[in-house]
Amino acid sequence: MKVNKQIRAPRLRVIDKEGNQLGILTLFDALARAEEMGLDLVEIAPSATPPVCKIVDFGKYRYQQTKKEKESKKAQHQVKLKEVKVKPHTDEHDLQTKLRHAKRFLLEGNKVKITCVFRGREMFHPEFGQALINRICDNLSEISTIEAPPKLFGKILAVVIVPKAKKKINKDSHAKNEAS
Repeated sequence: MKVNKQIRAPRLRVIDKEGNQLGILTLFDALARAEEMGLDLVEIAPSATPPVCKIVDFGKYRYQQTKKEKESKKAQHQVKLKEVKVKPHTDEHDLQTKLRHAKRFLLEGNKVKITCVFRGREMFHPEFGQALINRICDNLSEISTIEAPPKLFGKILAVVIVPKAKKKINKDSHAKNEAS
């Protein structure tokens, strides 16, 4: 960010501290106006033709910019990949607990990787694991979509599910409430 004497463009579009346009001025005139007000001339849009400069208190302006950047970082949500592990013969209660965890992860906006781990002779019947994963995906189908079909990697059958768009979830829940 260029300030005062660092600005090199001969003609500038100048904006005062209230946001009113002063028009296109020469660099010398713009610096004189800023000095009259006891403020700094800060180049805001250097790529514009002519470059846009604003008359502001530079220290305060820089503080506000860093504050805005921190706020925008707070608003961002990093999508994480959470994993739920099951076995082909997972009991019903344990499965319901794992479903609740997966549902919570999806509602938080995270992706969920469901893995079914085969041990020993369980490898002879991968259809049990496939049926279990399909059942889990069906239970979570209201709030999620399957990113890719289940794949077998050695002794692990895995599928990644992602949350549906929030608008769709809200519409679906409203439709169910109206039907009830």
